[in-house]
Amino acid sequence: MNKQQLASRVWEMANSLRGKVSASAYKDYMLGFIFYKYLSDKQVKYMKDKLDMDDDDIKSLKEKDAKVVNNIKSNIGYFIEYKNLFATWVNKISSQSKNSTTLDISDVSKALSAFKVNIDNNFKSVYCTTNSDKNDDIFSTLSGGLNDLGSDDANRSKQIRELVNLVNTIPVNSREEYDMLGFIYEFLLKNFAANAGKAGEFYTPHEASFVMSEIIADHLKDRENISIYDPTSGSGSLLINIGKSIQKHINKCSIKYYAQELVHDTYNLTKMNLIMRNVSPNNIIVRYGDTLKDDWPYFDDNDKEHTYEPLFVDACCSNPPYSQAWDITNKEVDPRFAEYGVAPKSKADMAFLLHNLYHLRPDGIMTIVLPHGVLFRGGEEENIRTNLIEKGNIHAIIGLPSNMFFGTGIPTIIMVLRKKRNEDDILFVDASKGFMKEGNKNKLRPKDVKKIVETVIERKTIEKYSRVVPKEEIVKNKYNLNISMYVDSNEEPDLYDIYATMNGGVPNEEINKLDDYFSVFPSVKDELYEKENESYSQTKATDIESAINSNKEIIKYNNNAIEKLEKIPDYFRKNIIKNRQDVDITKLERSLYGLTIDLLGDTPLLDKYDLYEEVSEANNRIVLDLEVIKEDGDDAMRQVDDVIKLEKKKKSNEITEKVIGREGRIFKFELVEEVYFSEELKEIKKFTEKKESLIAEKNELIDSIDPNDKMEILKDNDDEEESDNEDTIDTKKLNKLIANIKKDIKKGAEYEEGEFYDVIWKIGEIISKIKIVSKNLNDAKTKLEKEVEKKINCLTDEECEFLLYKKWCEPFIDGLKETIYLPVSQFIEKNEHLVKKYELTFKELEKQIESNSNELKSLLKELDGEEFDIKGINDFINIL
Repeated sequence: MNKQQLASRVWEMANSLRGKVSASAYKDYMLGFIFYKYLSDKQVKYMKDKLDMDDDDIKSLKEKDAKVVNNIKSNIGYFIEYKNLFATWVNKISSQSKNSTTLDISDVSKALSAFKVNIDNNFKSVYCTTNSDKNDDIFSTLSGGLNDLGSDDANRSKQIRELVNLVNTIPVNSREEYDMLGFIYEFLLKNFAANAGKAGEFYTPHEASFVMSEIIADHLKDRENISIYDPTSGSGSLLINIGKSIQKHINKCSIKYYAQELVHDTYNLTKMNLIMRNVSPNNIIVRYGDTLKDDWPYFDDNDKEHTYEPLFVDACCSNPPYSQAWDITNKEVDPRFAEYGVAPKSKADMAFLLHNLYHLRPDGIMTIVLPHGVLFRGGEEENIRTNLIEKGNIHAIIGLPSNMFFGTGIPTIIMVLRKKRNEDDILFVDASKGFMKEGNKNKLRPKDVKKIVETVIERKTIEKYSRVVPKEEIVKNKYNLNISMYVDSNEEPDLYDIYATMNGGVPNEEINKLDDYFSVFPSVKDELYEKENESYSQTKATDIESAINSNKEIIKYNNNAIEKLEKIPDYFRKNIIKNRQDVDITKLERSLYGLTIDLLGDTPLLDKYDLYEEVSEANNRIVLDLEVIKEDGDDAMRQVDDVIKLEKKKKSNEITEKVIGREGRIFKFELVEEVYFSEELKEIKKFTEKKESLIAEKNELIDSIDPNDKMEILKDNDDEEESDNEDTIDTKKLNKLIANIKKDIKKGAEYEEGEFYDVIWKIGEIISKIKIVSKNLNDAKTKLEKEVEKKINCLTDEECEFLLYKKWCEPFIDGLKETIYLPVSQFIEKNEHLVKKYELTFKELEKQIESNSNELKSLLKELDGEEFDIKGINDFINIL
């Protein structure tokens, strides 16, 4: 399985196992066990690779063996004895029998307690809570919640064993480019957040996080040593995404991660998430505490007064809790707020913003998610907003779609600020209209993200989307930053011309609104419209779509763009398929987009963000396969795996795996069948069509039976309405009836054509034919599946590369073709709407109404009935 398939399977199992435990609580248990597995496997790898220890050495090493244990602790930060290793837990579960014990809650409790004791002093800040009020370690949430996993120790131990077995299915891999564990961890975070209700605020949706990260990464792309800080870190995903974005620009750089979090459980999540991304412990500085109450100074504990040194970083990012109450006592003298003002005690939004801004270096940048209210609310927030505008701190304001974030449905914004700017204007971006629905949430598409990021980085003004607004205009609006005051993203209303509505024709003014298209296809205008006067034209074409599609300029436009795609196959073969083991996955999307823009960027009317959407889809598809090939080698392309379905036993609630088929690890059977087994597919299609035809014939005969007779073959269900739907037919009754008829026929019985028993007999004959065809179909499918598996197992290098081309390149080209055809499709749609709009005039409509009214009156006059009925009808005729 690739990482997407594995992550989905792990989530499905986790969601089934958790039962009545809340998603918010179960998250801490499962992610805690994942982290423990990571640490265990990391230690075993170190012991084998660096200390040349074998399994027996690892098994015999005890805490009292100080020399070796201290070596391990000083290098990786902790020591886990063999009996407490995650792999030992798994072995204990799998080897259980009547004569041996299995893993129970006490084993886990003891192991977590032992871990806390065996943390190296130099790593205490990473694996323990950095707050004098707390004296615990990174597993405190897990260890403290074990008792909530069941009603008694037996149930808790059972839940723990299920969790351990589930987590054991996740591979831990040290390849930076193939981060299976990190991906699954992030996937689970997202899904737990989606199911946790209000408690889902610990997670920032990836798309919003990516927008913030890309903007920050572009600003920092020329630096070698970088520090980033999230004062409300939640799961830590924002920090990790910034790190990933920076690394796309810089191959080697040192990134220091600072984070602070008030909720202890999510404080631990931040640290776990960073550690599992192989961030050096020296670069992880996470504090537990109230960001607004306890600012982050550096100091010597023995001399705090004279060694105070505040934290200043290159970038800040945060998604703080919205409109939270906070303590404003003495905050007017706090250096974070002194220059700008103190946010109201009922809404800390601006306090979080100013906190971030204060901790920036002079050349730093920050992004923060906030509710819309900070843009226009009065009082103290207005004073702070005024100061920010006057000092030129606000770089950009991005309006996001509503219902994007977990835990809230309100519309939000991303504000981009800098400590020192040479300008005082502000870029406003209204990105609230570009999204797709995913479940009950709105989600930015890849092209929406790309457009936002490029617009902010390049400070572009785009009609109906973005505008750089001078400070003077904002001051005139009394420092109100409401996006709608500066960017009108609403679509223009579809107005109707009075004269054309009454008399027909198409207003030239409305035709001219399509000049962007007509400038590219000038001859189309004359083929569609004939100018009647300066104000109106008549439609010439009876079929708009055919007229446009057959136009020579349209055909040339499409053909020229399609021809440019001919260079793509060669690029794929040379740079991706042949070079698959050396492709830099982190830079693949940029390379594909660069190629696409080089080929199609100068094609008029094409939206480059639509092109990017196709690039993003292709990249995701290719990367999933490349990661597996890089990890398992080219042999992965010749592997076939079991397809697993999860099933839950009703009595025990146990999750079991059932093999329901086989599938290629890289190449789906369907693709291999299409390429190498076309004749076999034709045979299967023939059997399938025959079976469908027979089933249709059988259903027609069942439908022809008299409803009273049909009762003999319907299912017995008093609650079920009588129906001739085939789903209500009782197969046993039908087969018994057919068997009786068969006996009667042998005895010489004869039935008239179309009578009940004749129809039943014919149905029986058809059922026999269906059984034969079904057997032939199943045999053909089984035979083909075996042949396909055999073919995959012995694919040559050339065949593997051809199939990679079919899987990677062809869908990409097909997607680009659809994008190329899109402008012409939109052009057709706009012209058809314009013509249809004025096709039926009010005068013609009036004639139709009068004609229909007269016809109705005539029909009404022919009616006969009682006195008052006729009187009422005559009154209705008078109205007409």
